Amino acid sequence: MKRIAIVNQRYGLEVNGGSEYYARLIAERLANRYEVEVLTTKAVDYTTWKDWYARDVETIHGVTVRRFPVERLRARDFNSYNEAYLQELSQGQRSLAKERTWFEKQGPYSPACIRYIRKHKDDYDVFIFVTYLYYLTVMGLPEVADKAIFIPTAHEEPYLHFLTYENLFTRPKAFVFLTDEERKLVRRQFPKTEPIPCDVMGTGVDIPCDPDPAQFRRQYGITDPYLIYVGRIDEGKDCPMLFRYFMEYKKRCGGDLKLVLMGKAVCRIPKHPDIISLGFVPEEDKFHGIAGAKALVLPSKFESLSISVLEAMSLSVPVLVNGACAVLKGHCTKSNGGLFYANYFEFEGAVQYLLHHPVEYMQMCANARAYITRNYDWDVIMQKFSAVIESVGK
Repeated sequence: MKRIAIVNQRYGLEVNGGSEYYARLIAERLANRYEVEVLTTKAVDYTTWKDWYARDVETIHGVTVRRFPVERLRARDFNSYNEAYLQELSQGQRSLAKERTWFEKQGPYSPACIRYIRKHKDDYDVFIFVTYLYYLTVMGLPEVADKAIFIPTAHEEPYLHFLTYENLFTRPKAFVFLTDEERKLVRRQFPKTEPIPCDVMGTGVDIPCDPDPAQFRRQYGITDPYLIYVGRIDEGKDCPMLFRYFMEYKKRCGGDLKLVLMGKAVCRIPKHPDIISLGFVPEEDKFHGIAGAKALVLPSKFESLSISVLEAMSLSVPVLVNGACAVLKGHCTKSNGGLFYANYFEFEGAVQYLLHHPVEYMQMCANARAYITRNYDWDVIMQKFSAVIESVGK
């Protein structure tokens, strides 16, 4: 049985959303076919990377998790350093040395994990690095490039233009892309990756309970129709723009529509009677809440897949997304199960359409579910994943 190491910056039941959740979904399913270990840090909070988990090794849902300490917290001056370097980047100035400092300041700075990868390279048949942006991938992948699968979870953003990545993206033995849009982006940004084998596969969608919208409404005291946002509530997800748009919608259009937020808040949430923030909720409550929503809304411009969008569509709930994100727009256009917007007035029009076109709305619900059934079946995805692993781990 092949031994697989999956490398990601955070891992655990306390971590939801993003590449971390994706890594857990993949790890748990690969564990049915391979001996799987996860190499990660002891951090939960990505804004500080402070060690939170106490144990060095634990087992979560059949997967061995090896945790390594973060030696330095995210630098206090990271935001100012980041802003200054992005300004230089916009002017065509790039520096490997400054980028090395950027990765160390951003974190999670865990040389112990890199040392383990280097020392135990021969103990594993394949290393899978999930997401391109962080220290563990940038420093760890070159150590084991000849047996590395790279899942960059890339999207168009300034960081993808770092000089560091022109080399890093040419190093893995194979790529796994979450969407065809991501594949095209990486091939266009890094032409030298063209000869490297790749496959496109997203993630299957599991609903671990029988969603009960009525229970959700009773539990949280929500009686009116609502849009729902699920995930980190922060500026990086363009949540402040969503708040502005929603409050402007309420001012212009009135009505009893609410905006329900689920997730940890790392930016300010306006005090507004129709914005309801529930914080971090149990997994079952999340699905109860999504199932009862008029639509799931995602304002982010930078997404490589969005599991929350797929979960909503699997529950026959349409989505409302930022059309500036090619991946999210692609979900909508390929499924006819969602709407996208480019500005406030398109946002307002989309919300009004969802609320006041019941026949078309029901067709969107059916289309959303059919899209997931066609494209995000776990059996098909894991067969493709195994094929990639077998080709790399010969």
